[in-house]
Amino acid sequence: MNPAQVYILSKPEPWRTMLIELQAIIKSTVPEVEETYKWNLPFYMLDGKMFCFLNFRKSFIDVGFPRGVQITVHKEVLVGGEKRKNLRSLRYKGLKDIDFEILTDVLLNVAHRAVTNV
Repeated sequence: MNPAQVYILSKPEPWRTMLIELQAIIKSTVPEVEETYKWNLPFYMLDGKMFCFLNFRKSFIDVGFPRGVQITVHKEVLVGGEKRKNLRSLRYKGLKDIDFEILTDVLLNVAHRAVTNV
C-alpha cells in the first residue's frame, strides 16, 4: 500500500469514507493525475506540477489547490485568506457537503490551467 493510501485508511470514520470519496472523484475527473505523498499528505500531480492535495483536520477535510488563486470558477466557495497567498481549498465537514458538480468544475478548471500553463 502506498503512503497516500495508508494516510486515507488510517483516518477514523466518517473522515475515511469522505477521503476515499474525494480520492475517487479526483482520480475519475482527472485520470492523468499521479497520486503521491508529499508533506505528509495525499498529493496529486499533473504533468509534473502540483495539482491538489487532501488534508484531514480534526473537524473538516480540505481539498487544497496550491495555485488556487488562479481558479476562475466557484470562487465564492473557495477558502482562502491572508495566510493563504496562493492556496485555496474546498472544505468539507461531512459527506453530504461534497458537491460533486462544484468539485469536478474546480478540478477541471485547475487541470485546464495546468495543461495550458495559464
